[in-house]
Amino acid sequence: MKEDFQEDFKMIGLKIAYYRKVKGMTQEMLSEKLGYSNVSYIGTIEAPRVHRTISLTTLFRIAQALEIPAYKLLQFE
Repeated sequence: MKEDFQEDFKMIGLKIAYYRKVKGMTQEMLSEKLGYSNVSYIGTIEAPRVHRTISLTTLFRIAQALEIPAYKLLQFE
């Protein structure tokens, strides 16, 4: 991954964690809703020190599971 986007992926992960917690969901609950058997996948996406890329499909699926528009995960203030 290009270093240029590491901070962006970190922000996306933090946004996912924020909206997940607002919904009162655990990482396990979100993983279940997405149909992932590996709960740690969500953990690695959300971890600020782990630089994990995600596809747009994954981003859209997470947004759908969190019942938010996908653009909210890409809005960096």
